[in-house]
Amino acid sequence: MRRWYGKLLGFIAGWLLMRHPAGGLIGLLIGHAFDADWLFPRRAAPYRVLGVSDDASQAEIDQAYRRLMAQHHPDRLSGAAPELRAQAEKKAQEINGAYDRIKALRRR
Repeated sequence: MRRWYGKLLGFIAGWLLMRHPAGGLIGLLIGHAFDADWLFPRRAAPYRVLGVSDDASQAEIDQAYRRLMAQHHPDRLSGAAPELRAQAEKKAQEINGAYDRIKALRRR
């Protein structure tokens, strides 16, 4: 885990707000949830959408993108029900957006 400051700040804030060691424990748990991206999962979402870890190589990311687009491309469901086609379009947009975000993050 890379981040640690959520636990520290949560512990201190919980202890000070509740003025009891139990408040520190509650704050520590909330800080851990923050550090583990349970509260704001959008930061790690592009990698989760593609099913790769954030330290994956560019080749692994490209392979995962191509595999998922082959599965969820709307043109593969041209004769399917409109609901299924709409779901495939939504999933394809999500995959494309995640891939674009990862490319932008890696350029920095």
